[in-house]
Amino acid sequence: MNPYLKLAIALVIYVAVGHKILRKAFRNIKNGQVFDENFLMVVATFGALAMGEYLEAISVLVLYRIGEYFQDKAVDKSRQSIAALMDIRPDYANIEDESGELQQVDPDDLEVGSVITIKPGERVPVDGVVLEGDSRLDTAALTGESLPRHVAEGDEIYSGTINLNGLLKVRVTKPCDESTATRILELVEESTENKGKAEQFITRFARYYTPVVCGLAVLLAVVPGLATGQWATWVHRALIFLVVSCPCALVISVPLSFFAGIGGASSKGILMKGGNYLEALAKADTVVFDKTGTLTKGVFSVVAVHPERMTEEELLDLAAAAESFSDHPISRSLEEEYQARTGKTADKARVGQFENFAGEGIIAAVDGRQVACGNARLMTRAGAQHKDCEVQGTIVHVAVDGVYEGHIVIADVVKDDAKQAIGSLQALGVTRTVMLTGDKKEIAQDVAKALGLSEWHAELMPQDKVSRVKDLIASKQKDRTVAFAGDGINDAPVLALADVGIAMGSMGSAAAVEAADIVLMNDKPSDVALAVRIARKTMRIIYENISFSIGIKVLVLILAALGYANMWLAIFADVGVCMLAILNAMRALRIE
Repeated sequence: MNPYLKLAIALVIYVAVGHKILRKAFRNIKNGQVFDENFLMVVATFGALAMGEYLEAISVLVLYRIGEYFQDKAVDKSRQSIAALMDIRPDYANIEDESGELQQVDPDDLEVGSVITIKPGERVPVDGVVLEGDSRLDTAALTGESLPRHVAEGDEIYSGTINLNGLLKVRVTKPCDESTATRILELVEESTENKGKAEQFITRFARYYTPVVCGLAVLLAVVPGLATGQWATWVHRALIFLVVSCPCALVISVPLSFFAGIGGASSKGILMKGGNYLEALAKADTVVFDKTGTLTKGVFSVVAVHPERMTEEELLDLAAAAESFSDHPISRSLEEEYQARTGKTADKARVGQFENFAGEGIIAAVDGRQVACGNARLMTRAGAQHKDCEVQGTIVHVAVDGVYEGHIVIADVVKDDAKQAIGSLQALGVTRTVMLTGDKKEIAQDVAKALGLSEWHAELMPQDKVSRVKDLIASKQKDRTVAFAGDGINDAPVLALADVGIAMGSMGSAAAVEAADIVLMNDKPSDVALAVRIARKTMRIIYENISFSIGIKVLVLILAALGYANMWLAIFADVGVCMLAILNAMRALRIE
């Protein structure tokens, strides 16, 4: 083929394949950003064209474009779990007008206390409390849980969830800009701004690395060329050196790994506010838990019924009836246990005269008998000889007509997955699992023993928790971190103080969520262990990519300088390594 025709065909193919790279390179040069991977590609391929290596020049661009395609696919896939969150904010809310007709209004216009109607299939626009109706909610967008949640009158519901089957009337409890969906979107948007140390290192590394290798390539072409006069040989080696030196494998794969890790975590209802927090969590060897609402459910429940002569159901029946006119949490827990066991509610018609003794309990006439329900002081008042109980919790003693009939133990119940959470953390190598609580020592000891915690501290005020966490941070090993998981408003100072603050987001207080670095939308303690596992897997992938990319590049750069590397090996060291690093980064999306 005529050499000019051959060059013309090569240039047409070159421009067709590499026009995007050429545009980027010239635009960046115009903006003063000369030394990047696009500049290296253009210089190296122009040199190859000038030397008649048309196939090699075009192959570099083709394979680089294939690498970009894999990068785009990887980014798109890692965005999917995060981008799905962008659909959780609804466009409207239904509110009744004066004629009783439903009108659609902007959720931003809703005020606290407004009553809205949510039809089946609609997304909940703002946080609120159910006034009327019974339905199931799809919470997958917020929590990653596939199992629908049942809600009825009195239950809290959160914006972003989907009403599946029932008509609900809901009283608004938070304005739109403070609702759960809005808060989540803000957290996701902010997460890309907080870079980890590894990501910051790569950014700085690329800034200095590219000019250095360009200078070395010039020296490789000029100095030996002057000494030997073999300009073609040394210019060719310098071009190969430039192609090998392109840092795209590092520049692309490390941020992509962080992004994939954060995206994978969000698909499981774990929101990380940035790569720096993911990196810090991966180094955690001490995890501190609040007790109430974090390791326990934070609500009173009946944990034991110990009758003297009658059955458990009969004892519960008398206690629930006597307490039926009280709205105290202990009274409600007795009512709930009685209803769960019998399927009936306490019959208030059975109750005659009753008297409430502050700090002691209630004495009421039930079916014509005097029933006393309360603590030991009330038993003394009723003239009944009570018995102590080995089960830790609040003891409700019951006496009938002055005769002791038994007691009921009410306590805060440990979450179903709390023990699994502690075991999983210990299996991951977390050396210290600590519980901090303001509860009594006896109750804290029982919970710590049941869960297998390595350390616990009880009867603490919020400032005491801060002091304990400060001590743990001071005593930690070098390059290790302390994580704290909590949910209450009094946990906010400790969440902000810890190296990594983890908030129970779905039911946690707004202050705790704002102060935390990581938010668990499922309110599951076991998700703390899952978050640690995701963080460690992501960082392991990042270090693999850094080591592999730098190791291969250094080896091939040396071979190129010595004349043992051709353009095809250079292409592998650049585009091939980049593809492998991207594919490895994608593993961070797969969460078991």
